[in-house]
Parts: sequence; C-alpha cells; structure tokens
Amino acid sequence: MRIDLSNTKLMESVQYTEKLLTGKRILFCSDSRVTLTASIMNPAMQRGLVGGCTTEDEALQVQREADPDLLITSEHLEIGYGIRLIEKAKRYNPNITALIFISRETPDVVNEAMEAGADGVMFCSSIGSGEGDFIGALRRTKDGGIYYPKAMMKEHKTPPALVSPLTDREVTVLHHVVDGMSNTEIAEELSISSETVKTQVSSMMQKFGARNRTQAVAFALTKGYIKYS
Repeated sequence: MRIDLSNTKLMESVQYTEKLLTGKRILFCSDSRVTLTASIMNPAMQRGLVGGCTTEDEALQVQREADPDLLITSEHLEIGYGIRLIEKAKRYNPNITALIFISRETPDVVNEAMEAGADGVMFCSSIGSGEGDFIGALRRTKDGGIYYPKAMMKEHKTPPALVSPLTDREVTVLHHVVDGMSNTEIAEELSISSETVKTQVSSMMQKFGARNRTQAVAFALTKGYIKYS
C-alpha cells in the first residue's frame, strides 16, 4: 500500500482523530515495535498516552498502574493475544473502551473479539484511506456505542430465526442500545419508563442467549439483526 499524502480526507482524518482522542488516557499495544514507536511519536496519540506495550502481561500491568480509559490493541502481540487482553482488561475495568485491529478479517475473528468485550473491531486493511475503521470506531464509541467493521456491514445477511422473535419495540430499543444509550436515555427518547426499557433489554438478552448488553449488541450485529450506517 502506498500512502497518498495529497489525499485531503486522510489529512483531515488525522486532525479529527486528534480531536476525538483529546482527554483520553490511552494504552496502546502492538506486536510491532515500529508501529508502537511511531504511535508514541504521533501528536494525536502522544498527549493522552499512559503506556505502550508489545505483550499482554505488560499491558495488564500498565492498566493496573495507570488506569487508562481507552485500550487500543492489535490482534497479535509479541507475547499474548489481543482478544484475550481485551477480555482480561474488561474483567479488571468493565468501563474501559477497548478497540482492536485484526489482520484475520473473518466473521469468526470479529465475533470472537466482540464476544470478548471489544467495543470496536477494526480491519487492518482499512488503515490509510482517511475513511477507515479507526476513525469510525473512535467516533462510534465516543458516547458508548459499539463499532463493527465497515466492510462486514456491507455484506448482506439473513439473520437466523429466533425461537421467540423480537418485537418492533425491542428492535427500536436495540438500535438505541447499539448507539450506547443508557436505559434512562432510551426511556426519555421513547417516552416510556426506565423499567419498561430494562424489561425489554432483558427480554432481548434472553432471546439472544446473551449474558450482558455488550454480548447482545455483538450478537445482533454479527448475525445481521441490526445494521448501522
């Protein structure tokens, strides 16, 4: 791949990325020392960086010491596995936003990452265009939403039939859950009670066989029950 330095969208995305990262405490992990060092030198990343690591254990140590609110990792690490790192990081702090770049760009790996608790899954092949997954993931997760790879969303999927289908109201609530809205925010948006929203979210989770909201969103996106632009 050749980076087109005259690409206006790419240059604009660099500035926008810096804006999206403002105020974040960032832990960046990569199996490539070159990528790690380049990221540390990037002004957009540098201001909020609390640690950079190439191994799973180093990253978990930095998390305990520096309490980052944003984890960005590659799928493969020098020692360890990025998806397992996310699972452990989420176990330590469920509120950390976790983004992962994957090189094995298949539905199975995407599902594995989302089921581990990833808030955003990004394809390595999308890097460098100015319209890739990274900026999309930062934008989507800024307010608590979930990001699914753009290339995967273009695929047409017929969702498998559920034993008990979602109601129209549950589908509406699900869209808001994907957007990262809380039960209270959804209730205000739909002019219903928070208890009603809670009941509908619980019903969706049961129908999907999900243990929590993140798993419910991952299931809905990966199986094609919901799409977003």
